[in-house]
Amino acid sequence: MIRAYKFLMRPTAGQAAALGEMLRNHCSLYNGALQERRDAYRHASKATIRYGQQSVQLKDIRAFDPEGQGRWSFSSQQATLRRLDKAFAAFFRRVKAGDKPGYPRFRSGRRFDTVDFPKDGDGCRWDSTPHDPATRVRLQGVGHVKVHQHRPVAGKVKTISVKREERRWYVILTAEQAQPEPLPQTGSVVGIDMGIANFLADSGGQFIPNPRHGAKGAAKLEAAQQALSRRKRGSKRRRKAVETLARLHRKVRRQRLDHAHKTALRLVREHDFIAYEDLKIRNMSKAPAPRPDPEQPGSFLPNGAAAKAGLNRSIADAGWGVFLAILAAKAEGAGRQVMAVDPRNTSRRCPECGHTAKENRPTQEKFHCQACGHNAHADTVGAINVLRAGLVRRDANPA
Repeated sequence: MIRAYKFLMRPTAGQAAALGEMLRNHCSLYNGALQERRDAYRHASKATIRYGQQSVQLKDIRAFDPEGQGRWSFSSQQATLRRLDKAFAAFFRRVKAGDKPGYPRFRSGRRFDTVDFPKDGDGCRWDSTPHDPATRVRLQGVGHVKVHQHRPVAGKVKTISVKREERRWYVILTAEQAQPEPLPQTGSVVGIDMGIANFLADSGGQFIPNPRHGAKGAAKLEAAQQALSRRKRGSKRRRKAVETLARLHRKVRRQRLDHAHKTALRLVREHDFIAYEDLKIRNMSKAPAPRPDPEQPGSFLPNGAAAKAGLNRSIADAGWGVFLAILAAKAEGAGRQVMAVDPRNTSRRCPECGHTAKENRPTQEKFHCQACGHNAHADTVGAINVLRAGLVRRDANPA
């Protein structure tokens, strides 16, 4: 299996300047390759430029600019061109599917923040000074950069990436390692129902509260955003305000990730089988379509966008998608089984008699069966039905 590791780098002032130059040159390469593709298509011949053609030009580009493009790893520059090629492949795929195309855009120096090295030992070297008590990564054109390695790396390092986040620099590794030993069987199965009032409810009747990290930090984020809007563009005070806002967003993101990791780890340790609702989160958080007023052309009727915006913020703050991705990764490493089930009517079907009706759920929290009178928390009922559907699907499709 492939596992990723992310470590903080501690470059010297000179190394930090070199890392910044590396990002700027890769950004220039990306934008130049994008411009070449645009110009070729706008020509009367409608020519198509592909990755192979642009990769061949790298040798001449490096020879023409030895102090700029020539300083950096050839393989990392190929990876930057592949990134552009993937962007165009995704663009054409969306066009073919009828989705919003999203043509690849030019990147500013501030928005281009990652350089990839496809292979350890080719322009980069993890743990480049094994005799040194401090871990270092060697990057071509930068040198041996000190790394704060807070945990050991298991397996063989395959790829290395360098990423800038505000003023911090990180190295991201992917390592290939043997499948770990599965956790001992517990004999327990569980279904979970994710929500907003509670982060999730399980089929055993337990609830995990929603920490609402974004809502708790909203006041500070709003003040930082207002301070940023008052600063003059290009000024030092504006750059400082940008860093303050980014630091607050980073804190909320890390809090959300920490909660997701701890919750997923608890579920994986306690249960052999976990069923969850296959929610279409992107569709749930879409803005409502505008409602044109037929009596007044150019005017629109209320469509509930303001109320929906609040719900969308709560959904984003809960971070369901991130949590489910973490849960799946942890379950794979622990030898547990995770299964998604159809969420339709899970909170309207009585777990006692099977009666399904909209009236069974009179409020957001209360479930009262109109047929047999069964009363329970609506989220618990949903989790029970999710578990049952998951077990049926598991038994119908044994691994």
